[in-house]
Amino acid sequence: MTGRDVIYLDCNASTPCDPRVVEAMLPFFTAVAANPASRNHRPGREALTALEDAREVVARCVGAGSATEIVFTSGASEANNLALTGAAEALAPRRRHLLTQATEHPSVLEPLRRLAARGWELTVLGVGRDGRVRLDELAAALRDDTALVSLMLANNETGAVQPVAGAAVLAHRRGAVLHCDAAQGAGKLPLDAAALAADLLTVSGHKVYGPKGIGALCLRGGAALRPVPQILGGGHEGGLRSGTPNLPGAIGLARALELAAAELPDESARVAALRDRLEQVLLARLDGCTVNAAGAPRLPGTSNLGFAGVEGAALLASLPDVAVGTGSACASSHPEPSPVLLAMGVERALAASSLRLSLGRFTTAAEVERAAGRIADEVLRLRALRRRPRA
Repeated sequence: MTGRDVIYLDCNASTPCDPRVVEAMLPFFTAVAANPASRNHRPGREALTALEDAREVVARCVGAGSATEIVFTSGASEANNLALTGAAEALAPRRRHLLTQATEHPSVLEPLRRLAARGWELTVLGVGRDGRVRLDELAAALRDDTALVSLMLANNETGAVQPVAGAAVLAHRRGAVLHCDAAQGAGKLPLDAAALAADLLTVSGHKVYGPKGIGALCLRGGAALRPVPQILGGGHEGGLRSGTPNLPGAIGLARALELAAAELPDESARVAALRDRLEQVLLARLDGCTVNAAGAPRLPGTSNLGFAGVEGAALLASLPDVAVGTGSACASSHPEPSPVLLAMGVERALAASSLRLSLGRFTTAAEVERAAGRIADEVLRLRALRRRPRA
């Protein structure tokens, strides 16, 4: 079975690179081959100009105040590590308390846990059944020595959108900075770092129909907060991230964000309608089908569904023609339910039966109908097998 035979519903893991993005990148693999850091000759200066033009576009698309607030990285994971570790180190020793919530991406939770092991205090707030943090609990957890609050724009497994702007108001009242991992929200929701009042905001190229291996950190306010660099060796990116700039990647990220912003209203409505149709078919055909985080505002293309009476890993294995995810961290023969769903209070058995389906720009109505039918058929088949008496 080839990729063309598979219905791709795993856009939260990675999106296909838009052909228009590829077209924009191509000259920067060959015709503009110089290192942007080589400013002593014309090809190098031309490469630098292209890099800075891309930075301007990214800044405009994420709501930065100026292009100087954009730091290119290898992706959102690196950007999150730079933002969190770099900001915590910059704000110590006066402020050594860190605050986040339980359903953040591992590239947020793991750096914070490492900081906790190094002597910072870490508070991880729980979430409601809808997957959202409660602002009153966040306000109560803030302290005078809180350095930063990290709150994602939208969850990668359930699509639940967090109250980032409200959290930023509370954080700023106590003198803390607000970091927002916007990797999943970019291209699917309006993205404006200023409107969110996020001091640090991260995005990733391959989540928004751009290339893999590129991301960006927005430092809103410029020099107001300067994270301690985590990669040293050349002083690139204003001294915050050393390493030869990924010029084709930066061009691709800029073009991807530009396209997403231009097409957002219509595309968001189209994908949301497809997501709703997918859920409608499955809920109508299957008893014991649950939409996780149904009570939250969600990303338009994300649906996390629990199918009582089946194991998510078994259902996934029975669908070679539908590319979806379980949202689980699986270790060989011992699959574990999603920590995100467990943190939301989803029963362990239902969490283990859940699949994440994430639709995107290239998903068609026909694919949704076919995928819904295939999933429903396999759930019914697996349930029948479980009920069959053993010989």
